[in-house]
Amino acid sequence: MASLTTSLYNAAAGLRAFQSALDVTENNVTNSSTPGYARQVATLLSRPFDPSEGVPGGVYAGPVQSTRGNYIETTVQSRQSASNFYNQQVADISTLQSIFDLGGASGLTAAMNGLFSSFSQLSVNPNDTVSRQAVLNAASTTANAFNQAATAIANTGNNIDANARSVIDQVNALATQIARINTQRHSSLDGTVDAGVDSQFYADLENLSQFVGFSTLQQSDGTISIYIGGQTPLVMGDTTFPIQGSFAGTQTGISDSNGNDITAQVTTGQLGALLNEKNQLLPSYSANLNSLASALADQVNTTLGGGVDQSGAAPPMDLFSYDPVQGAAYTMTVNPLTPDQLAAALPAAPGGNGNALALSQLANQKVVSGYTFSAALGNIGERIGADISGAQNNYDTENDLLSQAQNVRNQISGVSLDQEAMTLMQYQQGYEAVSKMLGIVSQMTDTVMGMFQPQVT
Repeated sequence: MASLTTSLYNAAAGLRAFQSALDVTENNVTNSSTPGYARQVATLLSRPFDPSEGVPGGVYAGPVQSTRGNYIETTVQSRQSASNFYNQQVADISTLQSIFDLGGASGLTAAMNGLFSSFSQLSVNPNDTVSRQAVLNAASTTANAFNQAATAIANTGNNIDANARSVIDQVNALATQIARINTQRHSSLDGTVDAGVDSQFYADLENLSQFVGFSTLQQSDGTISIYIGGQTPLVMGDTTFPIQGSFAGTQTGISDSNGNDITAQVTTGQLGALLNEKNQLLPSYSANLNSLASALADQVNTTLGGGVDQSGAAPPMDLFSYDPVQGAAYTMTVNPLTPDQLAAALPAAPGGNGNALALSQLANQKVVSGYTFSAALGNIGERIGADISGAQNNYDTENDLLSQAQNVRNQISGVSLDQEAMTLMQYQQGYEAVSKMLGIVSQMTDTVMGMFQPQVT
């Protein structure tokens, strides 16, 4: 009778074990497309069997194991940060490419070509009022083109700062959510992490990696700490340390919750790209543009200053003026000269075209760091194009590496519906077999019990 009871006990325990395994498999199928979910594996453990000690044996459901790999998760996160860095850079810098296009029919290229063309036409008709007015008009067009180019760079910087504010808000919001989940991880009494909580946690980590690079550290209480750039805490347990942005000066900065500057630690992700663009790329473009604008204005002003106007007098003022502090390109203007005040002639030959010829020849002189005006403009465009091309190539590479890492992760911890279907069939067969065994043992027990029933006569 004792052996039947033991068999009944073992069958019931086996039934519960297979039911638990079925639940795990069904949960995998249900969450096959849940972001951050890692396939769970049911374990069946054997109980000790020793009749002399009264140990009945059998199986029971062991702890559910997660297939998540921390190394591959870290790899995915780092590749996500790098991919988003270059993708953001391509998107932002591409907006400037058309401004410095040498083949453009408008903008700076066309404006400077128009200015030197007007000088050439003035040399043909130095005393023609229409030709003189054309020079003033072309000068205004050129100044406006420089203003617009500088404004475009400034507007790009403003857009970058607006985007950075949004990214900072999203980083802090995710930090708050991760800290909340850390509380749930810490409250698990048996040391395990609920699969749903775990999936949300790692989905949030992957989202966070799009915005900023970080490292994680598993704590003994089950929580995970997050450090920006591997140094500055963002989340520790259920506590967050929000980051802040500084946009007051020409440089954008990031500080920790105590106000310490951590800009140098933010080098990847969207936020890293935005800082790189605002603090390094855009200032270099502006510096090159200002050098071109000041060189053009200075050379034209100096040449005109060496000539005489239609009355044979020196010009009363320069053609161009600008503020070197605020930027030559941004502030370039044309002074209120009248057509007759343009110094088209040389002092030795009043009424001639000597100075107009000198003005037209400026187009071919290498006066901007060893380059002509056109070549200097082309260098800026080439630099921007190279930055875009390099960022695009790096994005393509990093995006491929990200896809590879995600594929490896999917092979390790992703849910295959075909595999789960096979596993489900196996557990169902085991469940059915144990159910039959339980039925047989139950019948045998009833039979044995019936043998001890008193016979009614």
